[in-house]
Amino acid sequence: MILKPARLILALVAVAAVPAFAQNVATVNGKAIPASRVDQVVKQVVAQGKQPDSPQLREAIKKDLIGREVLIQEADKQGYGTRPEVKAQLDNARQSIIINALLADYVKKNPVKDAEIKAEYDKFKAQAGDKEYHARHILVATEAEAKDIIAKLKGGAKFEELAKVSKDGSAANGGDLDWASPNSYVKPFSDALVALKPGQITQTPVQSQFGFHVIKLEETRPTKLPSLEEVKGQVAESIQQKKLAAYRDELMKKAKVQ
Repeated sequence: MILKPARLILALVAVAAVPAFAQNVATVNGKAIPASRVDQVVKQVVAQGKQPDSPQLREAIKKDLIGREVLIQEADKQGYGTRPEVKAQLDNARQSIIINALLADYVKKNPVKDAEIKAEYDKFKAQAGDKEYHARHILVATEAEAKDIIAKLKGGAKFEELAKVSKDGSAANGGDLDWASPNSYVKPFSDALVALKPGQITQTPVQSQFGFHVIKLEETRPTKLPSLEEVKGQVAESIQQKKLAAYRDELMKKAKVQ
């Protein structure tokens, strides 16, 4: 059969329209919802490990996108998008999306190297030291109060009871500071702590920027550190955050802020 020119044109238009129609999963009041939007959401859901890609997931996402399109059209019809508070939220959301894209690209171009992770881990090991200390303390405001507590302890008073007057949160636990590296404390406290033997109490008040301490060393033990492989991901994340902060600070220095 030979088609007449008019019919031929209509046939060609119909054929050309099929691929375009296939690119959309639905239309809402004439507004198309492209299949690429479904693909994008599916990719995000799968990447987050919530669900595997499936026809059921795609159908649920399709229905959600249709519902959102219905709502946004109604919101636009009622003028919600022109409200000042809504515009401000849209601007904040736009900033967040674009900034996240910028930082994600920076991370791709500046990946954390294994050598950096190893160096950071070794630094952490050095700071932790080879020994942990289980300490208690009593923190008071004046040297006279600290001396009075030491005198009472020498007289047989229980450390845990006297620790109830401590100015910090450890008061509820009898002054217990749990296990920690000496490097986690301020230097005057750390120096006094490592000089003690298990069971000993400082014989003179230890002054720091927080006040006056009376310190008791309960016991010590070798430091227990996770292996590099166990914390590799956490260390990499920490380095990455430092790089991003440095990148932001570098841009801040270049910016003209008035």
